[in-house]
Order: sequence, then structure tokens, then C-alpha cells
Amino acid sequence: MPAPRSETDGAQRAELGATIRRLRKEHGLTLVQLAKASQLSHPFLSQLERGLTHPSMRSLYRIAIALGTTQQSLLATSVPEPDGAGPNAAVRVVRASEGPSVPNGVGTARVLGTPHLRVHPVEYRGLRTVHGDYYSHPGDEFVYVLEGEIEVDLGTQGGRDLHLLGPGDSISYPGGTPHSWRAVGEGESVDVHLLAVQPAPHPAEPASSHP
Repeated sequence: MPAPRSETDGAQRAELGATIRRLRKEHGLTLVQLAKASQLSHPFLSQLERGLTHPSMRSLYRIAIALGTTQQSLLATSVPEPDGAGPNAAVRVVRASEGPSVPNGVGTARVLGTPHLRVHPVEYRGLRTVHGDYYSHPGDEFVYVLEGEIEVDLGTQGGRDLHLLGPGDSISYPGGTPHSWRAVGEGESVDVHLLAVQPAPHPAEPASSHP
């Protein structure tokens, strides 16, 4: 029987905090130095490393850039191993009530992968109806719209490259492409449902300046 959601959330927070602490130490950074590099507060990072708070995708983005990785990789690496599964377990079933879920503006982002996969799929629910800052990352990205409509803004040398996507539509773009998404509709946010997939970053491949 699956563990209660509260217990699962607590385990995931602890794993994520441990992952961030390990990467910070591997980079030879103190908490104060990571706080400066990520433009986040020292107390917040301390609580995050101890598994006492939930980060947002924006906070994870800043931490990931400072640590040379991606948000998706941080979340996937923090997925606890199931009982009886070794590090080489090849198959992982993620139920509808499982997977690390973090705030993403007005919506949520839920990780569907594991540290051992070569791709990191993430489910997004809910988006703001205005574009925010551009994101970029080294890995190519594939986005598939399950419900609702979104507008994808790709920043190019020639200016904005806008794409309107509805259910069943998808888009892919090379790593390093500045991009932002917004929901199409009335109000501050609209209930959209997306699936985004990125490759796991190579250990030697730095992340650049994604939801």
C-alpha cells in the first residue's frame, strides 16, 4: 500500500534537500555563497537543505543554474528509491498520487521520471496568462499539450517567435533556446495540462540561464 501523501512529501523534501547539499559541497560552495549565486536567502536555503520547506520552480531554477544543472534533474535525483529497489532498477511506475510536486507560479510541476532515466519528464498543471522571464537550459525540450491552449514564446536573434498550441499539439526546440509559456484565456491563470521532456544533463555539461 502506498505511503500517505504527507509522508511521501516529507521524504521527497528530505531527498531534494540532501541532493542540493551534496551538489553544493561538490562545487565547494558554502550556503552563503550559494545564496549569493542563486539570489535566494541563506535561511531559505538552510531550511530547504534540511527538508523543511518546499521550493518553487523559480527557486529551483536559480539553484540549478548556480550548481550547473537543471530543475528537472534536481527533482528527478531527489526521487527516493522504493523499498527493495537497487540503484540499477530499470522500471519505475509513478502513480497519479506520486512524484515530487512543486509550485510553479499559479500551478504545479510534477516529476514523472527517476535519476536513472536519460530523460526527465515533467507534468505541468496551470499557467499564468502573461509571459514571464525567458528560461533556457542546455538540453533540447519537447512539450506536448494535453488540455487547454498555450502560447510558446521563443526568443531568437530576429525577435519573438510565437507558437499557439492546443490539445494534441507539440513543440520541440534546441537546448539553449530562450523560451517562456503562457496559458491562453481570461483571468490571471488558466487550468492547462502539459507534458515537458528534457534529456538528463551530462555531468560535465553546465546549465545556462525553464519552467
